[in-house]
Amino acid sequence: MNNFFAAMQSTASPTLSDLRRSLAEAALRTGPAATGKVGLGAAEIDATLSGGLERAALHEVYAAGAADLAAATGFALGLALRAAQGEAARGERSILWVRQDFVDAETGRLHAPGLNELGLDPARLLLVRARDAEGVLRAGAEGARCPALGAVLIEPWGEPRAFDLTASRRLALAAEGSGVTALLLRVAAAEAPSAARTRWQVRPLVSRALEANAPGNPAFGLRLLRHRGGVAECEWRVEWNRDRCTFENRTAFDRSDRLFPRRTDASPLSRPLVPLSGDGQAAAAGPDSGLRRAG
Repeated sequence: MNNFFAAMQSTASPTLSDLRRSLAEAALRTGPAATGKVGLGAAEIDATLSGGLERAALHEVYAAGAADLAAATGFALGLALRAAQGEAARGERSILWVRQDFVDAETGRLHAPGLNELGLDPARLLLVRARDAEGVLRAGAEGARCPALGAVLIEPWGEPRAFDLTASRRLALAAEGSGVTALLLRVAAAEAPSAARTRWQVRPLVSRALEANAPGNPAFGLRLLRHRGGVAECEWRVEWNRDRCTFENRTAFDRSDRLFPRRTDASPLSRPLVPLSGDGQAAAAGPDSGLRRAG
């Protein structure tokens, strides 16, 4: 815990070589990366996704608005924890979190006791703060290439010029090559074309009190916006069980009770998207669109 706070409060900026050295040390302590899919634990979602999310891939998580960043962060961290779980031979691996300084200024710094309440031992967290989005993307790409990690969480602010289709393709290829799950957390940003395998929108739900009126589990409203395998847009309500490190479906609800406004800018995908070529260009792709989030 103390080491975690020291890393957060240090005035010295770590260099890319420092990160590479830390990742190399982690690689010496671990075996090969896992394969297969990352199940969320919620049966309905995993069934829809044919077992879960592709592990060796890039996935995007959007906050529905700036006020929803905490919920989006909690969901992304839950995915990272699920990805970092492993067989006995692998053990639980470290998570690299790369965050732009501006996010700290706008929303506040990460809170170690809060992360611990979600189930993340701060000793497993490698935290890198970068001055700009370009630094975030460079550090995120370094992490995505390291098979010793359980997951990489990349958090730039807004819509930086440095993040384009080519940059996302670079992250996706790094994740595919190493087997690491890369999660791109977006806030104050509109949907844009990317090489992400899935795209999610998240907003908070009211928790349900436990016995003796104890605080309930964190609850999330999820919308699957895009799936490169052709899964149509879906919505779910889930809770995070930190003791089991799993998402759980909430009690069935009226499907007409939508969590998000109806979308008129895109239709469900009936087949897989056209794959990107090696130079990051798509053979045929229409731009995604969406309402700009307030920042």
